[in-house]
Amino acid sequence: MDLRTGMLWFDDARDRSLTEKIARAVAYYQAKYGQAPNTCYVPPSASADDATISGVCVKSAPNILPGHLWLGVA
Repeated sequence: MDLRTGMLWFDDARDRSLTEKIARAVAYYQAKYGQAPNTCYVPPSASADDATISGVCVKSAPNILPGHLWLGVA
């Protein structure tokens, strides 16, 4: 894992796609911290490994729980 610190985001809405969830989390992160994240870790069940969504590199990690995203700058 490239991140040592970041923001943990929880979104378990079944009616939103992974892309929508990441876009919402990225917008919040940018508003809160004043910069955009470049990395997002998702649970393995999200099946989005090595994709780029909303300008961030998406990677799966076994320690990320379902419904959670971990965003930050690597």
